[in-house]
Amino acid sequence: MALCQHLQAIEPIIPAAAYSCAECLALGDTWVHLRVCQSCGHVGCCDSSKNKHATQHFRATQHPVVTSAEPGEQWAWCYQDQAMAEY
Repeated sequence: MALCQHLQAIEPIIPAAAYSCAECLALGDTWVHLRVCQSCGHVGCCDSSKNKHATQHFRATQHPVVTSAEPGEQWAWCYQDQAMAEY
């Protein structure tokens, strides 16, 4: 199965935050896992987290690809094409 065009084009970028969900911190909430937007570096919480800030960021910006910010995980997800890749 071929990768979507968005996943083929990614080059992991440095996140905008030091691996914390700024939106959750502002709300006084916690998160389960973090995701890094590969278009702008925004760090948001995953869909297993209460607030789902990474997905909210995609819906607001249409930035298609996030990567896991979790130690030992090396994968990317394309929201637009609903596709995953390991790297």
